[in-house]
Amino acid sequence: MAKKVAVLVVNPVNGAGLFQYLEAFFENGIPYRTFAVSESTDVKTNSGISMQTDDVIANLKGHENEYDALVFACGDAMPKFGENADMQFNQDMLVVMKNFADKGKTMIGHCAAALLYDTLGIAEGKRVALHPFIKTVVKSCIGTDEKAVVDGNFYTAQTENTLGELIPELLKVLK
Repeated sequence: MAKKVAVLVVNPVNGAGLFQYLEAFFENGIPYRTFAVSESTDVKTNSGISMQTDDVIANLKGHENEYDALVFACGDAMPKFGENADMQFNQDMLVVMKNFADKGKTMIGHCAAALLYDTLGIAEGKRVALHPFIKTVVKSCIGTDEKAVVDGNFYTAQTENTLGELIPELLKVLK
């Protein structure tokens, strides 16, 4: 039986990355729900396309046991996070990420995902793929130059352009 996935959708999200995950899940019968890291389910992509998520991050908090894996779909995540770090939705996102990791669930992300994992201390000693611009910033995880990396329960890709190398490995664990 396929594993159930919670997908975190920042606002604005990188549509090219998000839609690769969602299409792969849909085509392979992997159940998922999208959660806006926002106060509402209305989000936009970096290119301005409006979309509606299934729910908001506040409603995922405390329900981590209902899912087997967590995807962090990047976008303008770090600049927007920096501008809104004190907002409850961002605080909820960090709690949810930590709860998933503490339960040993599959952690999936690209671009800045590994930076958030590093900041939370949940990927200590793990090899990760991350955006080349932030490689020097990570401290507790091991930033690599690889396009995609699987290390234990952490599945990471550098950018949305390298998700094609990660998704086949991801599907093996989620199917």
